[in-house]
Amino acid sequence: MLGFYLKRLAAGLMMLIALSIMVFVLLRLAPGDPVDAYLNPLAPLSQAEMDALRQRLGLDRSWPVQYLVWLSAALAGDLGYSIDRAGVRVLPLLVERTGPTLLLMLTGLAMAIMLGIAAGVLGAVKRNSALDIGLGLVAFVTISTPAFLNALLGLYVFAVVLRWAPSGGMLTPGAPFSLSDLLAHLILPASLLAGVYSALFMRYMRSSMIEVLNQDYLRTARAKGVGEFAVIVRHALRNAVLPVITLIGSTIGIAIGGAIFIESVFDWPGMGLLMVKAVETRDYPVIMGATLLIGAGVILVNLLTDLAYAVVDPRIQVR
Repeated sequence: MLGFYLKRLAAGLMMLIALSIMVFVLLRLAPGDPVDAYLNPLAPLSQAEMDALRQRLGLDRSWPVQYLVWLSAALAGDLGYSIDRAGVRVLPLLVERTGPTLLLMLTGLAMAIMLGIAAGVLGAVKRNSALDIGLGLVAFVTISTPAFLNALLGLYVFAVVLRWAPSGGMLTPGAPFSLSDLLAHLILPASLLAGVYSALFMRYMRSSMIEVLNQDYLRTARAKGVGEFAVIVRHALRNAVLPVITLIGSTIGIAIGGAIFIESVFDWPGMGLLMVKAVETRDYPVIMGATLLIGAGVILVNLLTDLAYAVVDPRIQVR
């Protein structure tokens, strides 16, 4: 088992390096010049000054040298300085933005897992009933609607029309910190983030649960007098949830993309909003650092998913 996880970890590191190379090349191929972020339209620099600035940033070197310099520094824990924010180191900036993004993403995923599994079990137990059909219709509409449309509609309906939640930000500007204020700002973007994934989890959970409910060992349990609630919760749910655990692990990367979009719509001060602004200004160090951090997070979550899979069903031997 330990050998398997060491191999997965080594493969994950190789994927992380491959991802950083791909992002590095794509950034260099994109049109524009990052030095432009330093230029003041009212006080343009001469060509000699721009060349000196490019040399100071290391942009005058060949691409392989630039990448190797960045990689060696990154392995030592130094992700460099932001180009758009002069004098600001990238690693503390990313660490500062990681907390809000994790709060939003984990809250959304927790809501999606609870709602999706509960709705999937209800749909399977009440198969072909009005409740099952209604849940399936809601899931179909939610999955079929583009994420940006869900976010914009939710923002308009719940924040602008009904005024049930603030329209943006993480805290009320100028107000002292309070948990209730944070939750008030969190509930709407987290709910919208949870919407699509809960519908996805529900469909998988319903299919898996229907298959498990038809197994012979559940009929045996009922014949022995085990109550229906105990049959579903103690015997069926544990086996039916295995495919959903795998889906949750593979959904993390997609959920990060969804969180980035939600942060942009709701002006949530997380890593997604930081990355969007970094792409706009071609802030290479921030984009590379954020990519490395997000990639490491996805690899870690996939490893934890394998662990959870084996814990839920000890019969599974991972090789």
